[in-house]
Amino acid sequence: MKPDMRVSLAGLELVNPIIAASGTFGYGIEFEEIVSLERIGGLVTKGISLEPMPGHTAPRIVQTAAGMINAIGLQNVGVQEFIEHKLPPLKRYPLCKVIVNVFGYTVGEYIGVIERLNHAEGIAAYELNVSCPNVHAGGMAFGSDASSLEYLVGKAKAASKRPLIVKLSPNVTSISNMAKICAHAGADAVSLTNTFLAMSIDAETRKPGLSNITGGLSGPAIKPIALRMVYETARTVKIPILGMGGIITPEDAVEFMLAGATAVQAGTASFADPRACEKLASGLESWCRGHGVEKVASLTGALEVPHG
Repeated sequence: MKPDMRVSLAGLELVNPIIAASGTFGYGIEFEEIVSLERIGGLVTKGISLEPMPGHTAPRIVQTAAGMINAIGLQNVGVQEFIEHKLPPLKRYPLCKVIVNVFGYTVGEYIGVIERLNHAEGIAAYELNVSCPNVHAGGMAFGSDASSLEYLVGKAKAASKRPLIVKLSPNVTSISNMAKICAHAGADAVSLTNTFLAMSIDAETRKPGLSNITGGLSGPAIKPIALRMVYETARTVKIPILGMGGIITPEDAVEFMLAGATAVQAGTASFADPRACEKLASGLESWCRGHGVEKVASLTGALEVPHG
């Protein structure tokens, strides 16, 4: 019997729980000739800002033992260009939910992007990237400061005409506490975890591997930590969680769902195999069929924890 792969996330029904993560899938439309977009639950665009941004100079990506470190610098075309040229072609794939990642360096910039996107068609939800430094608060990332995070999420939720997902930074003392703050401020869901602050050094040249010196670590290396963070957060908040961090195999996706995730995002896997998300979706369906799981949604939070 064919398993029911649908999941409900913040009022959205996804055809399956596999979503392409922000920053690893371009604006989405670049993958249409490689990936059957209607076969994945959704995609998150790369971060969109008020004005175009060039990003950091090369080198911007370096391979590590079990993943990669990137410091792209949030390069993007800006909200107006995105609305006019990148978004319209995605309407050809109505089953694939388009989630737009939004960022800014001030609360006003975040709100400005959301207000412009509110008038555009073909968007299912927004994902707030709170790993950006708040220029009005000494450069500390919004997601690392509780009061800044609460204020930003509250303002963004008030401005948004669509479900609001907050993408949390793991570079904090307690990510579950930050998720609780987001839920209290009105977030419809949280996605975790973003990349871990890291660096690479070339012993031969004695120079950093990245032009920005530090970057974000992603891939299988972070999976056990991300899994623990999703588990802790699921026990803290009632809103849905999108789990991510080193998801390569269908079993990885299952583990995140058992830990409490409603859906998952795959990112670094797409660099090794551009069709990774589509393969994950079909692989997860096969896993459910082989394990007698009639509804994939039943996996969420179904971890069996021993008592005593």
